[in-house]
Amino acid sequence: ATVHCIETLHAEGYEAIIINNNPETVSTDFSISDKLYFEPLTTEDVMHAVDLEQPLGVIVQFGGQTAINLAASLAEHGVQILGTSLDAINKAEDRHEFETMLDHLHIPQPEGMTAYTVEEALKIAHKITYPVLVRPSYVLGGRAMEIVHTDDELRVYMKTAVQEISHDSPILVDRYVLGKECEIDAIADGKDVYIPGVMEHVERAGIHSGDSISVYPSQTLSRKVKDTIIDYAMKIGKGFGFIGLYNIQFIVDHNEKVYVLEVNPRSSRTVPFLSKITGVPMCTAATKAVLGQSLIDQGYTPGYHPEESGYVYCKAPVFSFAKLRSVDTVLGPEMKSTGEALGCDVTFEKALYKALAASGIQVPMYGAVLMTIADQDKQEALKMAKRFYAIGYGIYATAGTARFLEENGLFVHKAAKISEETQQDSVLDIIQKGRVSFVINTMDAQDRSSSLDGFLIRRVSAENNISCMTSLDTANALLRVLEAQSFSLESLNEMGK
Repeated sequence: ATVHCIETLHAEGYEAIIINNNPETVSTDFSISDKLYFEPLTTEDVMHAVDLEQPLGVIVQFGGQTAINLAASLAEHGVQILGTSLDAINKAEDRHEFETMLDHLHIPQPEGMTAYTVEEALKIAHKITYPVLVRPSYVLGGRAMEIVHTDDELRVYMKTAVQEISHDSPILVDRYVLGKECEIDAIADGKDVYIPGVMEHVERAGIHSGDSISVYPSQTLSRKVKDTIIDYAMKIGKGFGFIGLYNIQFIVDHNEKVYVLEVNPRSSRTVPFLSKITGVPMCTAATKAVLGQSLIDQGYTPGYHPEESGYVYCKAPVFSFAKLRSVDTVLGPEMKSTGEALGCDVTFEKALYKALAASGIQVPMYGAVLMTIADQDKQEALKMAKRFYAIGYGIYATAGTARFLEENGLFVHKAAKISEETQQDSVLDIIQKGRVSFVINTMDAQDRSSSLDGFLIRRVSAENNISCMTSLDTANALLRVLEAQSFSLESLNEMGK
């Protein structure tokens, strides 16, 4: 995003300077900008460059959450923030102003409040009922964000997250809405809005958007839901007064009610994905809007970009768990991916296969799957186990899961738990010996006693390059890929019955 912004500034006749301390990005290449300050993104270091260069202004929306967090302090030092104003940024980032704006625009959001103490957080949780989503405001990548289910979990969270709490950045306590998660990236010029696309996440709400598989065009959203999302996105862009890029996360519940989860007044990680697949140069258009050119003058008709039929695009996250020792691979509200890969084809299954393969996940057409499933997920997992069995996959499972699957007519290879002393191979032995192609491991939200076993299962899987899925939604999507490329099996004895 930063590189396209710089190129646009050059094309418009401006000298462009980058301040960045990440050597892994293209934007820190010496040939991109007129000048590069390889400095930390702090107010003091940025002001040193500003005092020396005396720029017309500073663009923060292409620098992620870190740059957005600097906007207020830079404005206090007299620096002009180009594009979305500081007031509009605060309306999106400050919890009370955000709630007020959404109420004014008649846009629903999950019920929630802010807390500074453990007692306040408990009182809010009791009012809106568990489970609740707790997180600090003004954070990057969902840092310190968790879903909690009990008072004890909330007390532990508030104690461990105490370093995140301040009156500038309180803890947000929201009702956790279970449903589909969607997002949009849009361009605004202060008056009009252009939305290149609506992306649907494969994983239900509760998994960070950066760790979710994204699909465009959406595969399961109704016309009514998509129209509501577009309507809310247009109202937010105009109502908040954004100029440039912004991102919105939505949740759609089982009644097809659309909630706004959060609004980010900046470029997001999905902008390159959406720009590539729709052909809309979003960063270029946003930069021109920042410089004062309207969307209409740029040739865009405000509203939703028409979707072309014929292709499906999938964005799969890339993880570095094998290199990051001792990091738990379980997915949740805190982002853990380090990159993403793109797949494109005529069906969802083919596009997802390409995205998974590009992200480093092996998708063998035969083999076995190891299932260690929490009690609340067993009924849903049973349907998947039957589908794995139907395409010829063998099934390994720990005692509780194996008993449940056998009671429902499936043949299962039993795997001993890690702590059991038995002649059977343990789950770790089975993974290390390469007997399974995939591991599906879900955790009991109410019982954390098995968390150590689960952690070891996930770590050993990562270290042996075996995909371990902690979301049944991810496993279901993978299963669809396997089914699309496999033949079903039925014995002669079962035919005709």
